[in-house]
Amino acid sequence: MEEKLTDQERARRDKLARYKELGVDPYGKKFVRSDSIKSVREKAAGKDNEQLEANPIYVTLAGRIMALRKMGKASFMNIKDVTGNIQCYVGIDVVGEEAYTVFKLADLGDIVGVYGRVMLTRTGELTVRVEKYTHLTKSLRPLPEKFHGLTDVEERYRHRYVDLIMNDDSMKIALARPKVIRAIQNYCDSLGFVEVETSILSPILGGASARPFITHHNTLDKDFYLRIATEINLKKCIVGGMEKVYEIGRLFRNEGMDTKHNPEFTTIELYQAYGNLQDMREFAENLFREVALKVVGSTTIPYGEKTLDLGKPFGWKTMVEVVKEATGVDFDKKVSFEEAVELAKKHGVKLEKHFNTVGHIINAFFDQKCDDLLQEPTFVYRYPIEVSPLTKKCEDNPLFTDRFELFIGGCEYGNAYSELNDPIDQKERFEKQLEAKKLGDEEASEMDEDFLEALEYGMPPTGGIGIGIDRLVMLMTNQQSIREVILFPCMRDSGK
Repeated sequence: MEEKLTDQERARRDKLARYKELGVDPYGKKFVRSDSIKSVREKAAGKDNEQLEANPIYVTLAGRIMALRKMGKASFMNIKDVTGNIQCYVGIDVVGEEAYTVFKLADLGDIVGVYGRVMLTRTGELTVRVEKYTHLTKSLRPLPEKFHGLTDVEERYRHRYVDLIMNDDSMKIALARPKVIRAIQNYCDSLGFVEVETSILSPILGGASARPFITHHNTLDKDFYLRIATEINLKKCIVGGMEKVYEIGRLFRNEGMDTKHNPEFTTIELYQAYGNLQDMREFAENLFREVALKVVGSTTIPYGEKTLDLGKPFGWKTMVEVVKEATGVDFDKKVSFEEAVELAKKHGVKLEKHFNTVGHIINAFFDQKCDDLLQEPTFVYRYPIEVSPLTKKCEDNPLFTDRFELFIGGCEYGNAYSELNDPIDQKERFEKQLEAKKLGDEEASEMDEDFLEALEYGMPPTGGIGIGIDRLVMLMTNQQSIREVILFPCMRDSGK
């Protein structure tokens, strides 16, 4: 089928032959730059034309043409690299007739190289007076005029490469993400933690409550899960004596997509031998402050319509306390399962068919009714044992576990435990999960015999935490959608 081209696309393709006639490769070759646009601006900062003429600054730059004003024998263009945008003056009397003929073939979006002297125009705009012009890459498609303002934001995500060209904010977010990850690594390393890598393919579903992606290994003729957590393998490292480990890696959960969820996402999981939940609380608070200082420059950061002060102590509330604040229902009082079901009906809390304990219902109240109360940074702790199969029981009440989740702006950012290291208790928890799976809980864990064997060798008391890096990047860049901070998010087909 013949490709349908617009007039602009056809005109650009027609120019390819003309480049070749002029002895110019339309797709260029290696080009050595002396500077970035940012460094040029820094070199020329505060200088007037007299100073720039007395001590000339010559630069070699490359970038994409973002503005073009052809005016006979003298023209202007703006080129953009990853560090910024700068104006260039191209005159036939300076570059010569041959180079100017090549320049006249230029279109918006083309990638070019320039060599020249830095000057100021009459209006005071910093400009490169081009003495040598080099065509590097022809853009066969015109740049969109209003890509940043598209009402269908999903088009930006589907064509992220165009988004990065046209939208400076998207580029800033893309560059901020590795800064967040480096800040996390540097902080963990400074505390003596060792970064490790573990397998993405897993024969057992475990480490979290989630629906998995399933793939098939042809040589072994066996199905594997894409990991939903790194927890189990990292705990095996603790058993092996590594003591302080972490992993930053991709996880995969076969679940819904919205502004806070993407089927593949990045987390850090960290484990500290001889620690507990309070160590993880201290780690999380300090980590968020450290990342804010390194990436934003302050522990006071804008987020949505509010300003968050990460320098203040984070809140510390039990799940039952938060449920009572939100609904008036007090689960600290003894409540039968039947009474809990009636309370759920009264408050419009949806129950699943595998919910067969009060703990399930407490957790459902929390999940469905409490987000609005958790705007300021708050640790919610003491989770029901039914939803925490890998966590130590609370010493004063075995129906709850020594676990917290960290919430900011009504969104969960981290999940931490005093890790369960009793293999007999752990096996009983797995058996409970198998019962829940039979009742229809697709997120329930499976029996992990290898992990139980590891625990039987002895795992020291351990604190562990997982933190969502995508959401942390959202927080540090003031974004409300996870798709803004993942370069190529999972998308529905266009038009569906």
